[in-house]
Amino acid sequence: MTEFMQQQLNIDTTRKIIHIDMDAFYAQIEMRDHPEWRQQPLVIAKDPRKTGGHGVVATANYAARKAGIHSAMSAAKALELEPKAVFKTPDFTLYRRISAQVHEIFHRYTDKVEPIAFDEAYLDVTENKQGITNPVDLAHRLQAEIFEETKLTCSTGISYNKFLAKLASEYRKPAGVAVINPDDVEFFLFKLPIEDFRGVGKKTVPKMHDMGIDNGADLYARSEAELMAKFGKMGYILYRRVRGEDNRPVEYQRDRKSIGKERTYTQLINSDEGAQAQLTYLSELVAEALRTNQKHGKTVVLKIRYQDFSTITKRETQTEFVDNTPEAIYFLANQIYEDLPKNDDAIRLLGITVTNLSPATFENITLPLFKH
Repeated sequence: MTEFMQQQLNIDTTRKIIHIDMDAFYAQIEMRDHPEWRQQPLVIAKDPRKTGGHGVVATANYAARKAGIHSAMSAAKALELEPKAVFKTPDFTLYRRISAQVHEIFHRYTDKVEPIAFDEAYLDVTENKQGITNPVDLAHRLQAEIFEETKLTCSTGISYNKFLAKLASEYRKPAGVAVINPDDVEFFLFKLPIEDFRGVGKKTVPKMHDMGIDNGADLYARSEAELMAKFGKMGYILYRRVRGEDNRPVEYQRDRKSIGKERTYTQLINSDEGAQAQLTYLSELVAEALRTNQKHGKTVVLKIRYQDFSTITKRETQTEFVDNTPEAIYFLANQIYEDLPKNDDAIRLLGITVTNLSPATFENITLPLFKH
């Protein structure tokens, strides 16, 4: 921790960064293609009435959000909140294609584009291909071109770092443009609920409230030493974020080789049913991570560690890219699991990784394996 405390604030205000967030992207595409849904609550998820209550909400339009429906909520809960909602099974092939179209527009202005998800990206426009010095003008042009070519709206946030640009994009949704200049930092951050600070998770929020930290102003009042003593490296980061420091670059040259999730279980898994339930959960996490990183792969790897710490790693490689859905990833992972030699030992760790990655914008036919 000493190395963190020895560093002074270093606030670089010379960059011009735009965070672009497509407005309810999946739902907006479906409403564009199905005008009859525009005035109805629309939930992008499998209809729980047809799946026995299974499924998770990918997103929802603003009419559905007014009923309290949000992404990652169970589809069954969404139906409970809004019985009249229209449920549409996600079409990630379509969404991926529209995302590629939007990203092509980004690259007309800058190649410093960091994709966060199909519907979200950071752009460093400090120097740009069009020579536009005012980032607000550039943001308006991006919005206009995206709407003209896709009939979709987006919200944009502009600032000198990624943390503030993302905060700004959320300020005037939907279809807004917001700017946070260095002099605006206190205005935006001091009133921001502590729950909305990036990096403050569900487990951290109660600890913050116990310390009397309810918003940015409360956070600002705490010393770096106090925050680090309580929250470690995250305390160091939050001390700087609330003062407007975030010098992370727009990472436009990342090339991940694999994406995976694994879990170690203190209560060991003693049944095939328990293992398959965890494989279902891990498949959902991996599918979401792949979509977030705009990657897809041809190889699924299963890692399993038993009670005696013996570990097996097996893989299954396809000729085509595996669809970025929990069902497709689970199908292959469970196939590997079922082909393993019989072992009566309890399981202490399970992991699923997808490798042999390529950008998800690369056109390829995916095989809906889980349907067979």
